[in-house]
Amino acid sequence: MAETKSTCCYCGVGCGVVIEHEAGRITGVRGDPDHPANFGRLCTKGSTLHLSAAPDTLIARALYPELRADRGASRERVSWDTALDTAAERFAAIIAEHGPDAVAVYGAGQLLTEDYYVFNKLVKGLIGTNNLDTNSRLCMSSAVAGYKLSLGADAPPCSYEDIAHSHALFITGSNTAFAHPIAFRRIEDARKARPDMKLVVIDPRRTDTAEAADLHLALLPGTDIALYNAMLHVMLWEGWVNRDYIEAHTEGFDAVKKAVREYTPAMAATLCGLDKKAIEQAAEIFATAPATMSMYCQGLNQYSFGTHNNSALINLHLATGQIGRPGAGPFSLTGQPNAMGGREVGGLANLLSAHRDMANPAHRAEVAALWGVDDVPAQPGRSAVEMFDGLRSGEIKAVWIACTNPAQSMPDQALIHAALAKAEFVIVQEAFGHTETCAYADLLLPATTWGEKEGTVTNSERAISRVRAAVSAPGEARHDWAIVVDFARRLGIRMDKADLAARMFPYSTPESIWNEHRESTRGRDLDITGLSYSQLETAGPQQWPFPEGASQGKVRLYEDGVFPTPCGKARFVVTEHRITAESPSARYPLHLNTGRLRDQWHGMSRTGLVARLYSHEPEPMLHMHKDDMERRGLASGDLVQVKSKRGDVVLKVLESATLRPGQTFVPMHWGGNTMGGQGVNVLLPSAFDPYSKQPELKHAAVQVEKYKAGKALVAMRRSEPDANGELHPNPLEVMDRLRRWLPHFPYASLTLAGRNTPVVVLKAQGEELAPRLMEALDRDLALDDPSKVLSYQDTRKDVAKRALVEGDSLAAVRLAGETRAADWLADMMVQGHSAAAVRPWLLAPLTQPPAGQSARGKVICNCFDVAEEDIAAAFRGGETLEALQARTRCGTNCGSCVPELKRLAQSNKH
Repeated sequence: MAETKSTCCYCGVGCGVVIEHEAGRITGVRGDPDHPANFGRLCTKGSTLHLSAAPDTLIARALYPELRADRGASRERVSWDTALDTAAERFAAIIAEHGPDAVAVYGAGQLLTEDYYVFNKLVKGLIGTNNLDTNSRLCMSSAVAGYKLSLGADAPPCSYEDIAHSHALFITGSNTAFAHPIAFRRIEDARKARPDMKLVVIDPRRTDTAEAADLHLALLPGTDIALYNAMLHVMLWEGWVNRDYIEAHTEGFDAVKKAVREYTPAMAATLCGLDKKAIEQAAEIFATAPATMSMYCQGLNQYSFGTHNNSALINLHLATGQIGRPGAGPFSLTGQPNAMGGREVGGLANLLSAHRDMANPAHRAEVAALWGVDDVPAQPGRSAVEMFDGLRSGEIKAVWIACTNPAQSMPDQALIHAALAKAEFVIVQEAFGHTETCAYADLLLPATTWGEKEGTVTNSERAISRVRAAVSAPGEARHDWAIVVDFARRLGIRMDKADLAARMFPYSTPESIWNEHRESTRGRDLDITGLSYSQLETAGPQQWPFPEGASQGKVRLYEDGVFPTPCGKARFVVTEHRITAESPSARYPLHLNTGRLRDQWHGMSRTGLVARLYSHEPEPMLHMHKDDMERRGLASGDLVQVKSKRGDVVLKVLESATLRPGQTFVPMHWGGNTMGGQGVNVLLPSAFDPYSKQPELKHAAVQVEKYKAGKALVAMRRSEPDANGELHPNPLEVMDRLRRWLPHFPYASLTLAGRNTPVVVLKAQGEELAPRLMEALDRDLALDDPSKVLSYQDTRKDVAKRALVEGDSLAAVRLAGETRAADWLADMMVQGHSAAAVRPWLLAPLTQPPAGQSARGKVICNCFDVAEEDIAAAFRGGETLEALQARTRCGTNCGSCVPELKRLAQSNKH
């Protein structure tokens, strides 16, 4: 077995991993103990990366170029020459007729820096448009704009090691325990080492992160600015500001001081829904601690005033001098593995390479000279929402989507689907061919993914890491950068720029691209001219800036109080409280918050392939306060219709103690591949921040009503591993067959259950369950042979059931019209229990198995497969948390489940 060091492909912590591989197959993964971001730790998502690269997952991969002749036809396999020639011809023709702004590229924070660089050069250099944007616009652009507005550059001033030096840590707008679990482990370590360290969490929900806090401020959604202004008001009143620092290193303080006079704690308490004493306590902790650090993410960014959310928080750091020192400063947590690397190369519609300003003629001239073109466009291109508006209106004719899934991840999904349907030509460059966006691809280009790629990424603390390939690409998949380079040369011929394209895209390796990017940073704030691939190979990840001649990068920025602004001083920014893009009303009376699950990632194109990652929350669910549920006559498990101004979804409701009355929560991961309709983002508004252009994906106003119509359906199919460990039937192939039935039902959920023997689970409810649909569904589940299946039919009650027992195991079941036994049947299939003893009752309307066993409940510890009911029973029996961990090992690996274990221990005291 061989081993290759690389990095994880999920959140912006940028954990190092060691990939184990043999005979061209990835067989395992573990944390890299030498990587400074994680020191060997991995969360549940990272520690299962190898499972998403197992041979069984090839069914989900895009393996060959595919092209369709017209929108009514199916895609057919073609050669790479045909694919790229067709793409070049279509783009060239559109550019010739309508101009360069009639085409666009939409990329992702999962692209490597080298991939980003060539896309940027293609669009802004060869084609001559700034219509290049990425899904980083959805998560990090307000943090970028906030840093630039307040501090002068898109440069997080802190590092992970500052966590250990901090005396007060403010986590705001982030459920770090779920979204950045390895960073949260470092927080836990710091608090153990320094028990007097204060943790303050600012979040509308009482998340696992908030559970661990010394002070939790459960503010109303979108009221952060009022809170921070009130905290500054208190600091001024109490004399807790650092006037020496303000005078020496900032400008604009007088205007902010005047603005926050109105934000008394009492006034802010009314706006925020908080106790004014809690606001005063937070201000005191922030201002008087020897070192205060803030960490923040989408809860600040994803609002139509996200930039000012960021600046209002940064104002507190500047006012108290809590910046540029160990343990102090504002630290944005990057949402994706390489969102920062993309920004470094100018990979957004308003950016240029190496943090250059598109509005600056000198900066544009520098980029043009570097690329060997006459000029680069001065007008910013279309940002994400604007780009799809342009597709829908017809102003943009063709779009190239790479490494992202806007038909799941963008707000206002009705708009996105209409835009993709209207576009004249859609290219999708993807590793996974089953995403919602791939359905719209006129041309599908298969790309490499984690474990197959070579290049670099930059994480939240400005550390550049090498990404290394452990195995070769499957099928005919190519590296993203190589696809772009090949296309650029072909496009150049058709645009009569063959020589220019050849000069601009001479690359044969990712290192040659990176070296050009490195040179573009010379003399800039992110100068990396002192780095090389070989240095990153031998010395490990390095933080920028790292100029030529330096021996190491900078752990933290602005230690000298000098900022990259024209005057060298940081700027105070006047920020005023604003209401969210949508406010609750008589028709839409509830707040809807969005966020992440612990074990799933973004649109689930990778984590959705791994059965055990569904164990913690097995299907799309609306979290709701019990008072709001009682008012509507709801109980956990009921179906509800959630409706906003843009669309609606039907899903199950779950009573949650994490929310205040009047608020609901839904995870953002569920799209049209896993549920009925177009997914949860159909509910969210496309209104965006005027500075950052980041849409308000965090919040909407909704109504929730009980959904009563229809007949219930549950269908399940179990897979067994063969002698080689490969699963039969392939669960992802079964999912692909069942996915076509999702549009037939207002409520539908298609997920996986289990661990080593996955079970595909389809749940649905519709006005009728047509016999033809049931017959087709039975064929998909191998329930169509009457001689092999158990069956029950009651036409008077419209109930029909079938079950397949293979050997001693329940292999498949379909319950239509009555589904009470679904939970214990699923548990029996997942556990592989013998069906012999319960065979006569398999199709009976029983909520519990006849032998009296109860279902395990959700899995709390995914690392060691320890379920909720087993944990609760142990605590009720008097077992301590320490004893439970010693016996079961739960919570001793990645640690993601530790907050929940503590909560269960408290609620099940014996």
